[in-house]
Amino acid sequence: MNIFNNNKNNDQKIISEGGTSIIDIISPSAISVESSYIQLGTYYVRTFFVYAYPRVLYTDWLSPVVNIDFSLNTSLFIYPVETQDTLKKLRNKSAQIESQVYENQVKGKVRDPLLETAHFDVEDLRDSLQRGEAKLFKASLYFTIFASSKEELESLTKVLENLLGGSLIMMKPAIFQQEQGLNVSFPYGKDDLMVSKNLDTGALSTFFPFASSNMSRNDGILYGLNKHTNGLIFFDRFGLENANSVILAKSGSGKSYSVKLELLRYLITGTEVLVIDPENEYERLCKAVGGSYLNLNINSEYVINPFDLPVVDPDDPEDAGNSLRSNIILLHGLLRIMAGGKISPVEDNLLDQALVQCYASRGITKDPSTHGLEPPIMDDLIKILSSLKGAETLNSSLSKFVSGTFAGIFNRRSNISLDNRFIVFSIRDLEDELRPMVMYMVLNFIWNRIKGSRKKRILAVDEAWILMKYRDSAQFLFSMAKRARKYYLGITTIVQDVEDFLGSNYGKAIISNSSMSILLKQHPSAVDMVVEAFNLTQAEKFFLLNCEVGEGLFFAGQDHAAIEITPSYAEDILITTNPEQLNRLEESNNGTG
Repeated sequence: MNIFNNNKNNDQKIISEGGTSIIDIISPSAISVESSYIQLGTYYVRTFFVYAYPRVLYTDWLSPVVNIDFSLNTSLFIYPVETQDTLKKLRNKSAQIESQVYENQVKGKVRDPLLETAHFDVEDLRDSLQRGEAKLFKASLYFTIFASSKEELESLTKVLENLLGGSLIMMKPAIFQQEQGLNVSFPYGKDDLMVSKNLDTGALSTFFPFASSNMSRNDGILYGLNKHTNGLIFFDRFGLENANSVILAKSGSGKSYSVKLELLRYLITGTEVLVIDPENEYERLCKAVGGSYLNLNINSEYVINPFDLPVVDPDDPEDAGNSLRSNIILLHGLLRIMAGGKISPVEDNLLDQALVQCYASRGITKDPSTHGLEPPIMDDLIKILSSLKGAETLNSSLSKFVSGTFAGIFNRRSNISLDNRFIVFSIRDLEDELRPMVMYMVLNFIWNRIKGSRKKRILAVDEAWILMKYRDSAQFLFSMAKRARKYYLGITTIVQDVEDFLGSNYGKAIISNSSMSILLKQHPSAVDMVVEAFNLTQAEKFFLLNCEVGEGLFFAGQDHAAIEITPSYAEDILITTNPEQLNRLEESNNGTG
């Protein structure tokens, strides 16, 4: 029986030795150990040890090294030191320094600031240790860089030396100890080099390489939890350089959910809210808070006349005098979109003449006193274009918005007011061809109204990539973002198709003119564009690719942190768009009724 078992074990050993093990898979093809580097397969590897630190270490000094843009391993070993033994050694060291100072005084030498500073540091450390405010540790810090060639290895060495040298952190390569250095860089937990320095608790705490900004303020609203510190991100966007915000995320990552949560909380503070809603995602919230929900479509009872003039401040004569000219310029953009974006320079000039004549036919001129008269409508413009030679093609392109298929929405007088504190413009029931035009028209209508009174307002533009399709609408949204601060307005630009938005120069400009940004989960095809636009680290890129719904990065001015957006139960009921949850709510309401 024993002979049988021995034979069986021998057979298994022979089979296992002839197979492929995990060691065979992860091992390099070859290794060559030199005095100052190791050639590990096709890579060149060099390990450094830190041998000197400045007198004062500042928080987050190690973060630039950890986030450096080439392959680098960082190893930190910490060894506690017995406090009683340390106190004895510090007492002896203090006595030595005092003796040296006294000897210099007796000999009449000029005082030595280095000795005095050393004596102060020793005594300060003794006091901290004695009171239990700090402890002493030995710390070993090593860096290992990986390069594809010897030339790249030398280049990366200089980059690392300059980066640390700027903070007075001194390091050296482990000459003739590169093999031990390579072992140190791997997760063995074994310090084969044993090059350590004494550091107290305060200095050692600065080695923590991840520092998160304190995003909490004394006023504003709660945006979520800081995932680095578990603190609150409590912020007021109106306290920044401008109140504009950009939200970039893939579908299903919680972007509309987070916007609705923000708008609901700002509404409580007295802020007026305006929303352009392409998918009816804001309807339940709007009705729950007593807002005005305006469904714009061809047969809608709600109408906006694009020829309406802005309500201007009568105390600002310059603004009042330019209102007609500004609106004509905006109408140029809208009519170009309505004409399919194809207007020749000659037609553009004829259109300008027709618009001026159109307003003049109603008695409206550059004189601000005439701006209160009843404005023209699209039909007035078509009549004038039909009388102009050379405008036949343009007239044909625009006629369908007066007497054709789309006549109902563009050729009537406005019957909408902005008196409610929460107003949603829904464009879900519009054809795709009409959406850019109506979004442009709604933006123009809102812009003309808010210029008459400065109130704390937020305008949320969902699916803003639709406006990026046309140069005129993209330019108009960018212009609003630049000038919104003057009228106490914060524009929230919400984007799902990140590639289209960041591929536009106006999209990038809108981001540059937004002091607050929220980046939620990103699609792999678009994440590199986001990384470039926001100058993110590789760790932040990985986080955006793998974070959960409602998690992301929150940017406010120069600060940013990882955020987890968390609603209360009551808020979640109002703003959720989860179909399963909505069905349960409807069943519950029907059962209650």
